Amino acid sequence: MEPVVLLEKADICQNDFHLVLKEVSLMIHRGEFVYLIGRVGSGKTSLIRTLNAELPLKKGHGMVAGFVLEKIKRFQIPRLRRKLGVVFQDFQLLTDRNVYHNLEFVLKATGWKNKKQIDQRIQTVLGKVGMPDKGYKMPHQLSGGEQQRVVIARALLNDPDIILADEPTGNLDPETSTDIVRLLLEISESGRAVLIATHNYSLLSKYPARTLKCEDGKLLEMS
Repeated sequence: MEPVVLLEKADICQNDFHLVLKEVSLMIHRGEFVYLIGRVGSGKTSLIRTLNAELPLKKGHGMVAGFVLEKIKRFQIPRLRRKLGVVFQDFQLLTDRNVYHNLEFVLKATGWKNKKQIDQRIQTVLGKVGMPDKGYKMPHQLSGGEQQRVVIARALLNDPDIILADEPTGNLDPETSTDIVRLLLEISESGRAVLIATHNYSLLSKYPARTLKCEDGKLLEMS
């Protein structure tokens, strides 16, 4: 089976020129749940930003969801990102509209036009994250954990091949963090790949899984 993520001898650079990870080799398949750990500044976020083509891959080979990273053209990047779901630490919800309209905005921006299909998709993803009745709520009316569930729902809208979660529990208390990781695990069990960058090592002991570590300019396989 073709991997969702493949990197071969890939150099990961920050701001185009500062090398943070050298000759990275990585393979992630559908249904895999993978932790990405390492100290602040070790390259976790730069690796995720390379996988979603926010940072260019200038050396080595990379393929994500069928797109070749070192050859990707600017016009192809939105198509790649529709096959990725990205979950951020700071939520990045639009504060001037409710949950439903946050999700509707993303669907319309990615080409959805049929109102009934939009409504069905929003209800489906809110159900998957355990928030079927919260569509009318404004972001400021939700707890941090609820906001992150909406972010995960947003990441699921276009039925992505992989979820890239960058410190998704960074602003959450321990109990809520556990709930979010359990939800991401359930998503991986449904056949999507999940890569979660975290510095919360207690999650690794609660929910053991394959673990990669950014250390001294290298990506190391821990388990």
